[in-house]
Amino acid sequence: MSSLNNKVVLITGGARGQGAVEGALFSNLGSTVILTDVLDDEGQTTADSLECTYLHHDVSDESHWDRVVTETVEQFGQIDVLVNNAGIFQGNRMMQTSVEDFQKIMNVNALGVFLGMQKVGTIMAKQGSGSIINISSVAGLMGTFGSFAYSASKWAVRGMTKSAAKELGRRGVRVNSVHPGYIDTDMLSQVHDFHDDSDRTNKLLQVVPLGRVAAPQEVGNVVVFLASDESSYCTGQEFTVDGGIVS
Repeated sequence: MSSLNNKVVLITGGARGQGAVEGALFSNLGSTVILTDVLDDEGQTTADSLECTYLHHDVSDESHWDRVVTETVEQFGQIDVLVNNAGIFQGNRMMQTSVEDFQKIMNVNALGVFLGMQKVGTIMAKQGSGSIINISSVAGLMGTFGSFAYSASKWAVRGMTKSAAKELGRRGVRVNSVHPGYIDTDMLSQVHDFHDDSDRTNKLLQVVPLGRVAAPQEVGNVVVFLASDESSYCTGQEFTVDGGIVS
């Protein structure tokens, strides 16, 4: 996708997993990539391997967003793409979820996305162009059992995406959400190790019409599409990468 050549792409949660794969895809397409995370050693190692920039960044902290955006614009002059990829998971049921746990999940998964859209959206609106991709989940499209706070946060991402798309569209900024299902990342391993052939693995995969877990690149390919000019008339939409779970 030649439209991404020389674009400035900011990816949160880019130290490893899905964010790191997204960084590699953009880098291979000629984009200038900035990875941010709180995992500094892994983040710097990933950035060094991609020959891109790494910045320490707690997405739930407004001052961190101010610093990251300022440093990025000062160094590269603009921000063309924001991938709000950072997220955390906790598998508690509603009745076992404490206020502290609920707030912790919401601070990263929802507040972090809000701050990113607000801070980077301001820059993009001045530019008159930009693409924001918010990573939600299939848990943001349907009721899920046993991950109450996580589900709430991902529904929030979905709703904020639609509202932001309407607000920023006239300024040339597109906002879409991506909803992964079972993706082979460290976060998924907190739920279950899908690399074994246990009865539980087979039972969990029965809800996936394609019958398998996805590679992170399969999500990354959709993110790249939404960042590119090939998706120039797509905004305010949900894009599922779930093997058919939500259908």
